[in-house]
Amino acid sequence: MTQPLMAFAPRAAVPPPFPLLLARDVPHPERAVRRGELVPVRRGIYAAAAAWRSAPPWDRYLARVHAFALVHPDAVFCLESAVTLTGFPIFGDPGVVHILRDDKGTAGVGADVRVHTAANPREILDLGGLAVTAPVETAVDIARCRPPAAALAVADAVLRLDETVSVERLVATNESRASSRGHRRARWALHRATPLAESTLESVSRAAIEWLGLPEPELQHWFTSRTGERDRSDMWWRDDKVAGEADGDVKYDGRFGDATTALRGRRRRDGRLREHVRSVAHWAWDEVRDVTQLRAILLGAGVRRIRPEDTARLLELRRTLAGGIPTPPRPHLRAETVASPHGFGAQMRSRGMS
Repeated sequence: MTQPLMAFAPRAAVPPPFPLLLARDVPHPERAVRRGELVPVRRGIYAAAAAWRSAPPWDRYLARVHAFALVHPDAVFCLESAVTLTGFPIFGDPGVVHILRDDKGTAGVGADVRVHTAANPREILDLGGLAVTAPVETAVDIARCRPPAAALAVADAVLRLDETVSVERLVATNESRASSRGHRRARWALHRATPLAESTLESVSRAAIEWLGLPEPELQHWFTSRTGERDRSDMWWRDDKVAGEADGDVKYDGRFGDATTALRGRRRRDGRLREHVRSVAHWAWDEVRDVTQLRAILLGAGVRRIRPEDTARLLELRRTLAGGIPTPPRPHLRAETVASPHGFGAQMRSRGMS
C-alpha cells in the first residue's frame, strides 16, 4: 500500500533564465536556427541565440530542465534537476536531466535524460505544477552519489533555508534507505552540514579547509569593538586568533553598490576585528578553485595545520569546480508541510539513486 507523503507547500520553481519558445509559436524555426537567431534547447523548443550564448552553464542547464518539463509535464525531477528547480546551488552544467519514475520505462525521454527509480518512498514537492523530490530527499540523493563538496553545499543550503530540517533528519533519511550503497559516501557531508554556513562559498571553503589539514573554524562569531560596534566573522579560529572571510567577488564588483565604498567598509571592519584577532584572512572563489592559494592565505594568516592534507579530496574538489563557480542558492519555498498529490511509494524498485 502506498504510504501518504508529505511535502513543502510551494511558491514556484526557479523560472527559466530566458524565454523558451515552442516550435508552433515560431514561424519557420529551422530557418531561424540556420540564420543564427535561435538555438534548439530540446526537440521543438528554442531560445534566442544571444541569450543562450551569454548564459552561464548552470542557467543553460536550468533552461534544459524547463524545456523537458514543457514536453513532459508529469515528470518528477530529482538530483541536480531538483536542485536547480528548487533553487539550491548547482555546480556548472550537470548535462543530464534527472527524473524519478515508479517504473523502468524510458520511452520518449531522450539520450540526455537519466531515469531513476527508488526502493524507498520519496517525499515529493509540487513547485507550482513542477514536481521535484523534496529538499531533504534531494540533499540525501546528492550526498550519496555526488562529490562531497557539492553535497555539503546543498545540505548546508537546505538547513539554512528551512529551519524545520535538521542534521539528524538528513542523517536518518540516509540511513533509512533500503540499499546500503551510498551510506558511507553520504555521511561525510550530512554529518557536517550546518545552517550557519551562509553561502555556497563558505560551504565549499569548509570542505577545503578540512582537506588542507586545518582545524575546523567556528562559524558566524560576533565581536564587539571598543566603540560598541558589532561585527560578525564568517569563520573564527579561536586558538590561532585568526578571523576568516569568504568574500565572494560579488561583494566588490559593483553589483550591490559602489565597489570602492565596499572596500573601504571592509578595511574599517578589519580594523575593528583586529582589536580581538591577530589577523584577518580574506579569500574568494579563485583561491578555493586553486586551493594552493587558499592554503597560502590561511597558513600565512597564522592558522596551524593539525593533520596531513587529503590530496585525493583536494583533487576531487578541483574537478568539482572546473566548470565554474556554482550558482548562489535561489530559494522559492516556504516551510509549511502539506500532503503531496504524487503517489510515489513503496512499490518503487531500486535503481540509480538507491
